[in-house]
Amino acid sequence: MSGTVEEALDLTNRLLRTDPARAAAQAREILAVDRFNADAHRLLGRALRATGDAEGAARAELGAISASTRDPMLVEAATALLDGKLAVAEHILRPRLKANPFDVAAIRMMAELAGRLERYADAENLLRRALELAPAFAAARSNLATVLYRQNRHGEAIAELDTLLDDDPENPAHSNLKAAALGRVGSYEEAIGLYEAVLARVERQPKIWMSYGHVLKTVGRQADGIAAYRRAIEMRPQLGEVWWSLANLKTVKLDDGDVATMGRALEDESIGEDDRFHLHFALGKALEDAEQTEQAFAHYKEGNRLRRESIDYDRQEITGLVDRSIALFTPEFLEARTGQGCPVPDPIFILGMPRAGSTLIEQILSSHPLIEGTQELPDISQMARRLSGRKLKSDDSAYPQEIAALDPQTLRALGEEYLERTRIQRKTDRPYFIDKMPNNWAHSGLIHLILPNARIIDARRHPLDCCFSNFKQHFARGQGFTYDLDDLGRYYADYVRLMTHIDGVLPGRVHRVFHEAMIEDTEAQVRALLDHVGVAFDPACLRFWENDRAVRTASSEQVRRPINREGVDQWRRFEPWLSPLKHSLGPVLERYPDSPF
Repeated sequence: MSGTVEEALDLTNRLLRTDPARAAAQAREILAVDRFNADAHRLLGRALRATGDAEGAARAELGAISASTRDPMLVEAATALLDGKLAVAEHILRPRLKANPFDVAAIRMMAELAGRLERYADAENLLRRALELAPAFAAARSNLATVLYRQNRHGEAIAELDTLLDDDPENPAHSNLKAAALGRVGSYEEAIGLYEAVLARVERQPKIWMSYGHVLKTVGRQADGIAAYRRAIEMRPQLGEVWWSLANLKTVKLDDGDVATMGRALEDESIGEDDRFHLHFALGKALEDAEQTEQAFAHYKEGNRLRRESIDYDRQEITGLVDRSIALFTPEFLEARTGQGCPVPDPIFILGMPRAGSTLIEQILSSHPLIEGTQELPDISQMARRLSGRKLKSDDSAYPQEIAALDPQTLRALGEEYLERTRIQRKTDRPYFIDKMPNNWAHSGLIHLILPNARIIDARRHPLDCCFSNFKQHFARGQGFTYDLDDLGRYYADYVRLMTHIDGVLPGRVHRVFHEAMIEDTEAQVRALLDHVGVAFDPACLRFWENDRAVRTASSEQVRRPINREGVDQWRRFEPWLSPLKHSLGPVLERYPDSPF
């Protein structure tokens, strides 16, 4: 090699276009004198791929990534990411990628940055580019699987994980994520088998024991689920999420020893915020069961405070969405679109507030031989997010106004897209299936337009019972309004406001089930519910607790028992601390079950 390394690299780059074999030879000459030159490794990989040597190209591409770990600029960016200094990392990575768009290590780091900001589409695009440049880059493929999982594209995540597991079949992290994804698409027994295989190889994995407990609980194996949670606690008593998972079974009471262990864990200054707020929620439930009301509320309040600080929730967003929806969905607008959309009647949407009795309604309906229960499906909200045109949270939303620009073919295509995307969740040949995502109330207008023959059921519960039940509940994601009493009241009022409007412009379109009425006269409510769906009454719907279907929500154990009044008026013991909630609910509380709007 003659001249400087920079001149040799430039020559190699030029040779790539005309003579890849000579380019490869030139790159090897550079590496003979500078074996950690990432650019030379990258050029060698591109040259070998152009000559058809895929195996040699893969080695060179991975060599480039390994060499990049010695680059001071990327080390600085990695340190910034590790410290949570995202702006610093971005300031380093953007000019780096502009100067060298083939730097796979930098592309992956930029994808991690996008993922931290929940810009998952951007992260996905970057990771796919990284894999296009270096197909053997396992870390990027693992990241891609995680990003797909977080976008609720579980089937695609499983495909990427299968590729990884073909090369490294005993990788516990990949097996764990695949098992979680299998659970998300209803393949519970396969997920259980995968967890058991992982734990047989690497037993001391408290988080995998916890995940194993989740899926055991989902399929109704409560005793086995509790045992799995307890194994995780034995290994790591400070793991707050597993304590909350145990408390969240609702039918399990934690004892004095558990309370003492959690208290000691909270005194450990080394635990992270995630463990800390989970422990507060679990202690709140344990102390509430022990009728230590004031102490219980103190823990609920602290858990919520910590969780609220860690999320970016803007209460005005939902109010603005409701305002725009009411302005758009007028009788004239809806009348002009009569007969459009996809006419298939398969979906039954159960929507409303979380903790309002929707899981009970789902359990009742899925006990009917014509109706399949799936789970809370994210597809409608993802569609709405796409229609919004937002890339960043700070961007203005074009939703739902953008719906006005959709022609009949597009409305039908969106309905068909929903049916296709949810097909992976259907495990039987029953003609109807349930989508129980509660937040779909905000998209009831969109649902009507793209699926005009779908059934819509609004699960409603007394404002104080419902909102306080949410305040006591820690949700893994997606319910940012539940961590502040004022936010909760405003959200509930906005929900009632939009559903009242839908009742006015689409009379009879939504069937409402009041939780208290379902408890007081179950058979009458069930018959009315089945009439709305359009199926004949079946006595099995009154024996819903005998249904052994999998249930993933927080009410999983409660719906495996006959209807009872245990959840009614639980807020009353906590009334001295609920003034902010009462104030923000305003006339919605005073007029319940009627609407003040």
